[in-house]
Amino acid sequence: MYPADPQRAIEQMYRVLRPGGRAAVCVWGRRDRCGWAEIFPIVDARVESDVCPMFFQLGGEGALAYAFAKAGFADLQEERVQRPLSFRREGDVLAAVFAGGPVALPYSKFSPEVRQEVHAEYLASIQPYRNGTGYDIPGEFVFMLGRKEGQP
Repeated sequence: MYPADPQRAIEQMYRVLRPGGRAAVCVWGRRDRCGWAEIFPIVDARVESDVCPMFFQLGGEGALAYAFAKAGFADLQEERVQRPLSFRREGDVLAAVFAGGPVALPYSKFSPEVRQEVHAEYLASIQPYRNGTGYDIPGEFVFMLGRKEGQP
């Protein structure tokens, strides 16, 4: 879901498969179903980032199936799953989102003061998902399975 040209990436998966081979992928679902989507406007307010449009582009209804069909895949099987992203502590969710998540690069350029600001703002945005000392943040994921036609 992060290549500059996801359609080309899917076409390349198809190209390298042997006839009868299968490809499986998982991408984020719809933006409005992802509880941590608020991180993007928080970061974008401080630095220009192209992550947000890329992050959810294949998660819309039918987008991933269309991309797979366009690449030539057959026997498509798509499943949309709602699962919470569970974190035990504030530090865990902050590390997942900022240090290892899709905004890690712009975040790495923030001063310590700006990091504290974005931490506080982000934690406020996910307050509805607080569960004791941790968080259960809703997430939607789209799984796709496709097969390259032909016999192995």
